[in-house]
Amino acid sequence: MKKIVIYDTTLRDGVQGEGIAFSDQGKLRVVRELDRLGVDYIEGGFAASNPRDMAFFHAIRKEKLTHARVAAFGATRRAHAPVGEDAGVRALLEARTPVCTIFGKSWRLHVTDVLKVSEKEALAMIADTVRVLKEHGKEVVFDAEHFFDGYRDSPEFARAALTVALGAGADVLCLCDTNGGTLPQDIAAITAAVVRDFPACIGIHTHNDGDCAVANALEAVRVGATPVQGKAAARDGAVRG
Repeated sequence: MKKIVIYDTTLRDGVQGEGIAFSDQGKLRVVRELDRLGVDYIEGGFAASNPRDMAFFHAIRKEKLTHARVAAFGATRRAHAPVGEDAGVRALLEARTPVCTIFGKSWRLHVTDVLKVSEKEALAMIADTVRVLKEHGKEVVFDAEHFFDGYRDSPEFARAALTVALGAGADVLCLCDTNGGTLPQDIAAITAAVVRDFPACIGIHTHNDGDCAVANALEAVRVGATPVQGKAAARDGAVRG
């Protein structure tokens, strides 16, 4: 039986909830407790977002965790910018965590209408960022942002995003239902196709906008996805996967 790997996002996704705030010491206490519970990965924050998250990454180095691996979260490099000069990538390296999780566009709509770049450049942004993190010895999780929306729109491009991440050395390809609007049967069908076609560790990250996050995560696990990303905190009273 495949081990279900738990990847906790409480200290990054969870703090976005209304009324949710952690002190510096509070974040360390959360990490200690999650480690004691046997959580496999703990995402500590967005490395480039604010000084407090970076201070956490500096402080966590002094902790002696017995099980969990700490991850720093960030984005792919900016469009048309050398990856070595990108502030976000430099922040990920400064965090000095063993794991780096980066999100990249897997929905063609976001490439053309948000980034306003070519598909070739969008894929290069993913590959360049994964490659430089691997060159620095990081375990890399690629979060394919809006993957299920992107797959319904253009399965070719959504798959291409996974292909270039894997080719650059990504250790995990995480399929994200970022809008939380995908139904369980569709999560199962799409995830099963990815698990079948990609020789990689496939993860799942579900949001609860459609009240299906738990069901969606379970369906993804049923067809072969692991790790499972989730958080303990809530946003607007709705627990998300």
